[in-house]
Amino acid sequence: MSARMYKLTEMHQRVDAALRREINRRSPDSLKVQLLKKRKLRIKDILHRLVPRPKAG
Repeated sequence: MSARMYKLTEMHQRVDAALRREINRRSPDSLKVQLLKKRKLRIKDILHRLVPRPKAG
């Protein structure tokens, strides 16, 4: 795993933890939840682009 992938994976885990904490609050902030979900998805998309895919052929 490259250093960039490792850093992105760590970021993804931190955002996921923050998202779970926010959702489990007594009255979660819906805007914060939405922003955290978007950030998590953005990181996941970057990670998927970095993963090498087998070439069809």
